[in-house]
Amino acid sequence: MALVTVSIGSNIERDHHVRVCLDALAASFENLRVSRVFESEPVGFEDGRNFYNLVAAFESDASVAELQAWCKRLEFANGRREESPKFSPRTLDVDLLTVGELSGEHGGVSLPRGEITHHAFVLQPLAELLPEARHPVSQETYASLWHRFDADDQRLWPVSFIWAGRRISTPDRATD
Repeated sequence: MALVTVSIGSNIERDHHVRVCLDALAASFENLRVSRVFESEPVGFEDGRNFYNLVAAFESDASVAELQAWCKRLEFANGRREESPKFSPRTLDVDLLTVGELSGEHGGVSLPRGEITHHAFVLQPLAELLPEARHPVSQETYASLWHRFDADDQRLWPVSFIWAGRRISTPDRATD
């Protein structure tokens, strides 16, 4: 089984859609782990609604195409529309970041996802969740990549979040 990481984001009914996504991941994949939930200012969006973002990691033997299709089905089941403009509000955005050590083009999906090293809302939760894991291309740890990342123009902050009856995220590093 490969370790799979996905980024999760929502800026419409954020609490609801993040919980729905986590429920679906927990029901479909093994050994689910999640980062804290971060609120972030939108990057590239004209609509000013802030996002909730987090990263989830799990084990799966599904192919990249199967994983990508699963993510898209979940997005569409939660109101995402294929014809929506790229930088428009969204109920749910679930993107494959990594699938094991794969790199390059796999079934139309580029791995590892470029957003890992370009967006604080992806890299910070990934670095907190898997600090010693290595980026499949650079082989640098996510903690090291985050340490060097210039997040001055990408504000985000951890928020309190409860899922499945337990607090998975707090503004500080402690969780219940």
